[in-house]
Amino acid sequence: MTPILLTIALVGGYLLGSIPFGVLLSRWFGLGDVRNIGSGNIGATNVLRTGRKDLALATLVLDGGKSAAAFVLASQFLHPYMGLVAAVSALLGHCYPVWLGFKGGKGVATFFGGVFVALWPLGIVCALIWLVTAALIRISSVAALLSVNSAPAIALALGRPDIAMFCGLMALIVSIRHWSNIMRMMQGTEPRFGDKKK
Repeated sequence: MTPILLTIALVGGYLLGSIPFGVLLSRWFGLGDVRNIGSGNIGATNVLRTGRKDLALATLVLDGGKSAAAFVLASQFLHPYMGLVAAVSALLGHCYPVWLGFKGGKGVATFFGGVFVALWPLGIVCALIWLVTAALIRISSVAALLSVNSAPAIALALGRPDIAMFCGLMALIVSIRHWSNIMRMMQGTEPRFGDKKK
């Protein structure tokens, strides 16, 4: 590993992650700027509020694909461990895209994309944690925070301390992006599935 490879992984991952698919798809299909509706977020949940489930699904897949693609490309063409670096950088790009004034998404889909390609059993366990928590509590942010912050411990249990560190960095970024949600949780005002606003 050299400084040049590290720089390529960081910059390449960030630029890939910073592509605002939710904003682009909404505009291309004549729905306006998704940042002007609902929570103002650029992710799939807010795209869903336009009434276009197909575009929301496309946004979910493409946002997840950012870190997945960054991981695979950097691992193949730079160095195996550069994949982890590029995936974390892609998450940063998604959450803080330079093109949108560093105001991006919450990073959950991008987190899962990176985790699934890095260690698919871990991705499955984290996804199950999200699904069960969401079904029981019906609060998306609680499910997201629980699943992403469980990932480092699960990776360690699977014998992958390198992946645990990778997940820890990603979980920290996602948690920071959910700060407003955490504040609403503490106040008991965080909305549940089915509420008009999230």
